[in-house]
Amino acid sequence: MKTNIYVLCGGKSVEHDISLRSASAIMNAIDREKYNVYPIYITNEGVWCNLGLLEEKINAPDELRRTTSSTVSFSIGEFLTKVLNNSEKNLVIPALHGPNGEDGTIQGFLELLDIPYLGNEVLSSAVAMDKVMTKDLFSKYNIPQVKYLSFRLHSWQENEEDAYNLVENEIGYPCYVKPSNGGSSVGISRAENREELKSSFKEAFLYDRKIIIEKEIVAREMQISVIGNNHPKASVPGEFIMERPFFDYNAKYIDGKLIPVIPARLEPGVSDKVRETAVKAFKILNCHGLARVDIFVTDENEIFVNEVNTMPGFTAVSMTPVLWGATDGTTYAELIERLIQLALERYNEKKVIVNTR
Repeated sequence: MKTNIYVLCGGKSVEHDISLRSASAIMNAIDREKYNVYPIYITNEGVWCNLGLLEEKINAPDELRRTTSSTVSFSIGEFLTKVLNNSEKNLVIPALHGPNGEDGTIQGFLELLDIPYLGNEVLSSAVAMDKVMTKDLFSKYNIPQVKYLSFRLHSWQENEEDAYNLVENEIGYPCYVKPSNGGSSVGISRAENREELKSSFKEAFLYDRKIIIEKEIVAREMQISVIGNNHPKASVPGEFIMERPFFDYNAKYIDGKLIPVIPARLEPGVSDKVRETAVKAFKILNCHGLARVDIFVTDENEIFVNEVNTMPGFTAVSMTPVLWGATDGTTYAELIERLIQLALERYNEKKVIVNTR
Protein backbone atom coordinates (compact mmCIF):
# COMPACT_ATOMS: atom_id res chain seq x y z
CA MET A 1 0.00 0.00 0.00
CA LYS A 2 1.32 3.44 -0.91
CA THR A 3 1.89 6.02 1.79
CA ASN A 4 -0.23 9.16 1.50
CA ILE A 5 1.83 12.34 1.62
CA TYR A 6 -0.04 15.56 2.38
CA VAL A 7 1.98 18.63 1.39
CA LEU A 8 0.92 21.79 3.21
CA CYS A 9 1.70 24.95 1.26
CA GLY A 10 0.94 28.67 1.18
CA GLY A 11 -0.01 29.67 4.68
CA LYS A 12 -0.81 32.73 6.73
CA SER A 13 2.63 34.25 6.32
CA VAL A 14 4.49 36.91 4.35
CA GLU A 15 6.47 34.00 2.91
CA HIS A 16 3.33 32.53 1.33
CA ASP A 17 4.65 32.76 -2.23
CA ILE A 18 8.00 31.19 -1.33
CA SER A 19 6.13 28.26 0.20
CA LEU A 20 4.32 27.63 -3.09
CA ARG A 21 7.64 27.48 -4.90
CA SER A 22 9.13 25.03 -2.41
CA ALA A 23 6.00 22.85 -2.35
CA SER A 24 5.80 22.67 -6.15
CA ALA A 25 9.38 21.45 -6.42
CA ILE A 26 8.95 18.96 -3.58
CA MET A 27 5.76 17.44 -5.00
CA ASN A 28 7.25 17.15 -8.48
CA ALA A 29 10.20 15.22 -7.04
CA ILE A 30 8.29 12.74 -4.87
CA ASP A 31 8.36 9.17 -6.16
CA ARG A 32 4.77 8.48 -7.31
CA GLU A 33 5.47 4.73 -7.40
CA LYS A 34 5.81 4.81 -3.61
CA TYR A 35 3.57 7.68 -2.55
CA ASN A 36 0.21 9.29 -3.21
CA VAL A 37 0.62 13.07 -3.15
CA TYR A 38 -2.12 15.39 -1.89
CA PRO A 39 -1.50 19.16 -1.99
CA ILE A 40 -3.24 21.11 0.77
CA TYR A 41 -3.26 24.80 -0.05
CA ILE A 42 -3.59 27.16 2.93
CA THR A 43 -4.84 30.64 2.05
CA ASN A 44 -3.42 33.91 3.39
CA GLU A 45 -6.32 33.85 5.87
CA GLY A 46 -5.40 30.35 7.08
CA VAL A 47 -8.19 28.39 5.35
CA TRP A 48 -7.24 24.87 4.23
CA CYS A 49 -8.12 23.79 0.66
CA ASN A 50 -7.85 20.18 -0.45
CA LEU A 51 -6.63 19.95 -4.05
CA GLY A 52 -7.14 16.20 -4.29
CA LEU A 53 -4.74 13.51 -5.49
CA LEU A 54 -2.02 15.06 -7.63
CA GLU A 55 -1.95 13.23 -10.94
CA GLU A 56 0.36 15.47 -12.99
CA LYS A 57 3.42 17.54 -12.26
CA ILE A 58 2.97 21.21 -11.36
CA ASN A 59 4.08 23.59 -14.08
CA ALA A 60 3.84 26.81 -12.06
CA PRO A 61 3.43 27.49 -8.31
CA ASP A 62 0.33 29.63 -8.94
CA GLU A 63 -1.53 26.47 -10.00
CA LEU A 64 -1.80 25.69 -6.29
CA ARG A 65 -3.74 28.84 -5.38
CA ARG A 66 -7.42 28.63 -4.53
CA THR A 67 -10.12 31.00 -3.32
CA THR A 68 -12.77 29.88 -0.86
CA SER A 69 -15.52 31.24 1.35
CA SER A 70 -14.91 28.58 4.00
CA THR A 71 -13.68 29.33 7.51
CA VAL A 72 -10.45 28.18 9.12
CA SER A 73 -12.10 25.86 11.65
CA PHE A 74 -14.53 24.33 9.15
CA SER A 75 -11.80 23.74 6.55
CA ILE A 76 -9.50 22.01 9.04
CA GLY A 77 -12.40 19.89 10.26
CA GLU A 78 -13.15 18.93 6.67
CA PHE A 79 -9.53 17.94 6.15
CA LEU A 80 -9.60 15.70 9.22
CA THR A 81 -12.92 14.02 8.40
CA LYS A 82 -12.99 13.87 4.61
CA VAL A 83 -9.37 13.95 3.44
CA LEU A 84 -7.10 12.37 6.01
CA ASN A 85 -7.51 8.59 5.97
CA ASN A 86 -6.44 7.32 9.39
CA SER A 87 -6.64 3.69 8.29
CA GLU A 88 -3.80 4.19 5.81
CA LYS A 89 -0.14 5.16 6.07
CA ASN A 90 0.18 8.94 6.15
CA LEU A 91 2.93 11.55 6.33
CA VAL A 92 2.77 15.34 6.22
CA ILE A 93 5.31 17.64 4.62
CA PRO A 94 4.77 21.15 6.02
CA ALA A 95 6.36 23.08 3.15
CA LEU A 96 5.58 26.29 5.01
CA HIS A 97 7.94 29.16 5.73
CA GLY A 98 7.68 31.77 8.45
CA PRO A 99 5.00 32.22 11.14
CA ASN A 100 2.05 29.80 11.27
CA GLY A 101 4.11 27.06 9.67
CA GLU A 102 7.74 27.10 10.64
CA ASP A 103 7.27 28.31 14.22
CA GLY A 104 6.01 25.13 15.89
CA THR A 105 2.29 25.81 15.50
CA ILE A 106 1.61 23.31 12.73
CA GLN A 107 4.07 20.88 14.30
CA GLY A 108 2.06 20.90 17.54
CA PHE A 109 -1.13 20.25 15.59
CA LEU A 110 0.45 17.26 13.83
CA GLU A 111 1.77 15.92 17.14
CA LEU A 112 -1.79 15.92 18.50
CA LEU A 113 -2.96 14.05 15.40
CA ASP A 114 -0.15 11.50 15.86
CA ILE A 115 0.96 11.80 12.23
CA PRO A 116 4.60 11.57 11.13
CA TYR A 117 5.82 14.78 9.52
CA LEU A 118 8.95 15.96 7.80
CA GLY A 119 11.29 18.33 9.55
CA ASN A 120 11.69 19.79 12.99
CA GLU A 121 9.46 19.36 16.01
CA VAL A 122 7.63 21.92 18.13
CA LEU A 123 10.40 23.19 20.39
CA SER A 124 13.19 23.45 17.83
CA SER A 125 10.85 25.09 15.33
CA ALA A 126 9.57 27.65 17.84
CA VAL A 127 12.95 28.57 19.30
CA ALA A 128 14.76 28.81 15.96
CA MET A 129 11.96 30.96 14.55
CA ASP A 130 12.50 33.51 17.32
CA LYS A 131 15.86 35.15 16.63
CA VAL A 132 16.11 36.58 20.15
CA MET A 133 15.40 33.24 21.82
CA THR A 134 17.92 31.53 19.54
CA LYS A 135 20.64 34.04 20.35
CA ASP A 136 19.92 33.92 24.07
CA LEU A 137 20.23 30.13 23.99
CA PHE A 138 23.41 30.22 21.92
CA SER A 139 24.91 32.65 24.44
CA LYS A 140 24.56 29.99 27.14
CA TYR A 141 26.57 27.53 25.06
CA ASN A 142 29.21 30.04 23.92
CA ILE A 143 28.23 29.89 20.27
CA PRO A 144 29.99 32.87 18.65
CA GLN A 145 27.57 35.55 17.43
CA VAL A 146 27.51 39.29 16.79
CA LYS A 147 26.47 41.74 19.50
CA TYR A 148 22.70 42.26 19.70
CA LEU A 149 19.87 43.95 21.57
CA SER A 150 16.14 43.26 21.55
CA PHE A 151 13.05 45.39 22.16
CA ARG A 152 9.37 44.69 22.65
CA LEU A 153 6.75 46.87 21.00
CA HIS A 154 5.28 48.27 24.22
CA SER A 155 8.66 49.30 25.68
CA TRP A 156 9.61 51.09 22.45
CA GLN A 157 6.25 52.87 22.31
CA GLU A 158 6.61 54.00 25.93
CA ASN A 159 10.04 55.58 25.38
CA GLU A 160 11.41 55.64 21.85
CA GLU A 161 14.36 57.91 22.66
CA ASP A 162 15.69 55.55 25.31
CA ALA A 163 15.61 52.70 22.79
CA TYR A 164 17.52 54.67 20.17
CA ASN A 165 20.07 55.88 22.74
CA LEU A 166 20.68 52.32 23.93
CA VAL A 167 21.28 51.10 20.40
CA GLU A 168 23.70 53.93 19.69
CA ASN A 169 25.62 53.35 22.94
CA GLU A 170 25.69 49.54 22.86
CA ILE A 171 25.60 48.60 19.15
CA GLY A 172 26.45 51.67 17.11
CA TYR A 173 26.15 52.23 13.37
CA PRO A 174 25.75 50.63 10.96
CA CYS A 175 23.36 48.07 12.39
CA TYR A 176 20.55 45.82 11.24
CA VAL A 177 17.01 45.93 12.61
CA LYS A 178 14.92 42.77 12.17
CA PRO A 179 11.61 41.29 13.31
CA SER A 180 12.44 38.59 15.84
CA ASN A 181 10.10 36.14 14.10
CA GLY A 182 10.30 36.01 10.34
CA GLY A 183 12.36 35.06 7.33
CA SER A 184 13.26 35.80 3.71
CA SER A 185 14.62 39.21 4.86
CA VAL A 186 11.08 40.60 5.21
CA GLY A 187 11.02 43.66 7.46
CA ILE A 188 14.80 43.90 7.76
CA SER A 189 16.56 47.25 7.37
CA ARG A 190 20.09 48.58 7.63
CA ALA A 191 20.54 51.80 9.61
CA GLU A 192 23.48 54.20 9.40
CA ASN A 193 22.06 57.06 11.49
CA ARG A 194 19.29 58.04 13.91
CA GLU A 195 16.70 58.79 11.22
CA GLU A 196 17.26 55.45 9.49
CA LEU A 197 17.15 53.73 12.87
CA LYS A 198 13.73 55.23 13.60
CA SER A 199 12.28 54.12 10.26
CA SER A 200 13.87 50.67 10.68
CA PHE A 201 12.18 50.21 14.08
CA LYS A 202 8.82 51.14 12.56
CA GLU A 203 9.32 48.77 9.62
CA ALA A 204 10.35 45.81 11.78
CA PHE A 205 7.46 46.31 14.22
CA LEU A 206 5.02 45.94 11.32
CA TYR A 207 5.89 42.23 11.25
CA ASP A 208 6.41 41.32 14.90
CA ARG A 209 5.92 42.60 18.43
CA LYS A 210 9.57 41.91 19.24
CA ILE A 211 12.59 43.02 17.23
CA ILE A 212 16.33 42.46 17.30
CA ILE A 213 19.14 44.90 16.50
CA GLU A 214 22.51 43.49 15.45
CA LYS A 215 25.89 45.10 14.98
CA GLU A 216 27.15 45.01 11.41
CA ILE A 217 30.39 43.17 10.83
CA VAL A 218 32.45 42.98 7.67
CA ALA A 219 32.13 39.34 6.73
CA ARG A 220 30.86 36.86 4.17
CA GLU A 221 27.81 34.79 4.99
CA MET A 222 28.09 31.03 4.62
CA GLN A 223 25.12 28.72 4.34
CA ILE A 224 25.42 25.17 5.58
CA SER A 225 22.74 22.49 5.36
CA VAL A 226 22.56 20.05 8.25
CA ILE A 227 20.58 16.84 7.85
CA GLY A 228 19.94 13.94 10.22
CA ASN A 229 18.35 12.93 13.49
CA ASN A 230 20.65 11.33 16.04
CA HIS A 231 23.81 11.73 13.95
CA PRO A 232 23.42 14.94 11.90
CA LYS A 233 25.91 15.79 9.20
CA ALA A 234 26.79 19.11 7.60
CA SER A 235 27.11 19.86 3.92
CA VAL A 236 29.98 21.80 2.42
CA PRO A 237 29.48 25.54 3.00
CA GLY A 238 28.10 27.69 0.21
CA GLU A 239 27.93 31.45 -0.24
CA PHE A 240 26.55 34.10 -2.57
CA ILE A 241 28.58 36.78 -4.30
CA MET A 242 27.54 40.03 -2.60
CA GLU A 243 26.28 42.83 -4.86
CA ARG A 244 24.77 44.92 -2.05
CA PRO A 245 25.18 45.33 1.75
CA PHE A 246 22.59 42.65 2.43
CA PHE A 247 20.14 40.55 0.47
CA ASP A 248 16.59 41.75 0.90
CA TYR A 249 13.48 39.91 -0.32
CA ASN A 250 13.80 41.27 -3.87
CA ALA A 251 17.42 40.21 -4.16
CA LYS A 252 16.61 36.71 -2.98
CA TYR A 253 13.46 35.98 -4.96
CA ILE A 254 12.72 38.59 -7.64
CA ASP A 255 15.86 40.10 -9.15
CA GLY A 256 17.40 36.73 -9.95
CA LYS A 257 20.92 38.10 -9.54
CA LEU A 258 22.19 35.83 -6.77
CA ILE A 259 25.36 34.03 -7.81
CA PRO A 260 26.10 31.00 -5.59
CA VAL A 261 29.64 29.82 -4.94
CA ILE A 262 29.75 26.17 -3.86
CA PRO A 263 31.91 25.11 -2.12
CA ALA A 264 32.51 28.49 -0.50
CA ARG A 265 35.90 30.14 -0.78
CA LEU A 266 37.32 29.05 2.57
CA GLU A 267 40.56 27.55 3.79
CA PRO A 268 40.10 23.82 4.60
CA GLY A 269 40.50 24.32 8.36
CA VAL A 270 38.00 27.19 8.41
CA SER A 271 35.52 25.17 6.34
CA ASP A 272 35.76 22.31 8.84
CA LYS A 273 35.21 24.69 11.76
CA VAL A 274 32.16 26.19 10.06
CA ARG A 275 30.66 22.74 9.48
CA GLU A 276 31.36 21.66 13.07
CA THR A 277 29.73 24.84 14.41
CA ALA A 278 26.67 24.29 12.21
CA VAL A 279 26.19 20.78 13.62
CA LYS A 280 26.66 22.09 17.16
CA ALA A 281 23.98 24.75 16.63
CA PHE A 282 21.66 22.08 15.15
CA LYS A 283 22.09 19.90 18.24
CA ILE A 284 21.68 22.75 20.73
CA LEU A 285 18.31 23.60 19.17
CA ASN A 286 17.36 19.89 19.27
CA CYS A 287 16.73 19.92 15.53
CA HIS A 288 15.69 16.85 13.57
CA GLY A 289 15.48 16.19 9.87
CA LEU A 290 16.97 19.33 8.40
CA ALA A 291 18.04 22.91 8.99
CA ARG A 292 20.13 25.52 7.25
CA VAL A 293 22.65 27.30 9.44
CA ASP A 294 23.91 30.71 8.29
CA ILE A 295 27.37 31.67 9.55
CA PHE A 296 29.46 34.81 9.03
CA VAL A 297 33.18 34.45 8.31
CA THR A 298 35.45 37.52 8.51
CA ASP A 299 38.65 38.16 6.59
CA GLU A 300 40.48 37.15 9.79
CA ASN A 301 38.57 33.81 9.70
CA GLU A 302 36.50 34.60 12.78
CA ILE A 303 33.09 32.94 12.64
CA PHE A 304 29.73 34.15 13.98
CA VAL A 305 26.47 32.20 13.75
CA ASN A 306 23.78 34.39 12.23
CA GLU A 307 20.62 32.25 12.35
CA VAL A 308 19.13 28.81 11.88
CA ASN A 309 16.33 28.17 9.39
CA THR A 310 14.34 25.03 10.24
CA MET A 311 12.42 24.91 6.94
CA PRO A 312 14.67 26.53 4.36
CA GLY A 313 13.62 27.27 0.81
CA PHE A 314 13.35 24.04 -1.13
CA THR A 315 13.16 24.78 -4.83
CA ALA A 316 15.47 22.78 -7.09
CA VAL A 317 17.91 25.71 -7.10
CA SER A 318 17.67 26.54 -3.39
CA MET A 319 20.82 26.27 -1.32
CA THR A 320 19.83 23.16 0.64
CA PRO A 321 19.48 20.72 -2.29
CA VAL A 322 22.31 22.35 -4.23
CA LEU A 323 24.66 22.06 -1.24
CA TRP A 324 24.01 18.34 -0.89
CA GLY A 325 24.51 17.82 -4.59
CA ALA A 326 27.95 19.40 -4.20
CA THR A 327 28.70 17.51 -0.96
CA ASP A 328 28.00 13.91 -1.90
CA GLY A 329 26.16 13.92 -5.21
CA THR A 330 22.69 13.57 -3.67
CA THR A 331 20.01 14.46 -6.22
CA TYR A 332 16.98 16.57 -5.37
CA ALA A 333 14.65 13.55 -5.49
CA GLU A 334 17.06 11.50 -3.35
CA LEU A 335 17.20 14.29 -0.78
CA ILE A 336 13.41 14.39 -0.49
CA GLU A 337 13.33 10.61 -0.01
CA ARG A 338 16.07 10.84 2.60
CA LEU A 339 14.11 13.45 4.55
CA ILE A 340 10.94 11.35 4.36
CA GLN A 341 12.81 8.38 5.83
CA LEU A 342 14.25 10.57 8.60
CA ALA A 343 10.70 11.71 9.44
CA LEU A 344 9.48 8.12 9.68
CA GLU A 345 12.54 7.12 11.70
CA ARG A 346 11.90 9.88 14.23
CA TYR A 347 8.19 9.06 14.43
CA ASN A 348 8.90 5.37 15.10
CA GLU A 349 11.43 6.27 17.79
CA LYS A 350 8.84 8.35 19.63
CA LYS A 351 6.21 5.61 19.43
CA VAL A 352 8.07 3.55 22.04
CA ILE A 353 7.77 6.32 24.66
CA VAL A 354 5.54 5.14 27.51
CA ASN A 355 2.51 7.40 28.13
CA THR A 356 0.88 5.42 30.95
CA ARG A 357 1.95 4.04 34.32
